[in-house]
Amino acid sequence: MLYLRNLIYHPTACPTAILKSIDLELAPQQLGLIIGPSGSGKSTLLEILSGLAEPTSGGLFWREQELIPEQLQQLAGLVFQFPERHFCGSSILEELRLGHPELGSDRVKHALSEVGLEHLSLSTAPHALSGGQQRRLALAVQLIRQPNLLLLDEPTAGLDWSMRRQVINLLAKLKQDWTLLVVTHDAGDLLAIADRCWTLNHGELKSVDSKTLEVKVKEPLPTV
Repeated sequence: MLYLRNLIYHPTACPTAILKSIDLELAPQQLGLIIGPSGSGKSTLLEILSGLAEPTSGGLFWREQELIPEQLQQLAGLVFQFPERHFCGSSILEELRLGHPELGSDRVKHALSEVGLEHLSLSTAPHALSGGQQRRLALAVQLIRQPNLLLLDEPTAGLDWSMRRQVINLLAKLKQDWTLLVVTHDAGDLLAIADRCWTLNHGELKSVDSKTLEVKVKEPLPTV
């Protein structure tokens, strides 16, 4: 279980806190969805959860144990928005083994199988993949580390409808074995697979009912 307790992030250069008294609980094998506009603090929250930034105050707990940033870096795997821009390897195999040259072929094959890319040649260049396949490879890069918590920043951004559907189906499959926290400005079809939902506005997190949000998304636009 992931717990955030009264989490505040207020850099000295900012007149107001970017994150204000955040409280959150997410159970294992659940997908949590945080919805908010640009500038609401979504990416900052993921950076804190992944150990890339340190909160000003408050606590982060995993299974009742409070964690420091170094421990969070081991606990969580972060998939950035447009992760394909961060690929460095010249092949799928090289990309998966970056920082982990000792990884055996079984771990590599298993990670690719988890994301449905086991049919591809390991010598394929990441930039030769389709947009949906690149997102899947970015997930495999994190899964091969075997994190307890998988963090995703706008996982469907920039994808067409068919590739969005592929990614959403994959996330629904992954939550059977992993705990996922997704942040997005456009929930869309992600609502259907979310177990918990929150909105984040001006650094304030509020729990909401995903079914209520789903109804609002499907409401027809008013006629003029």
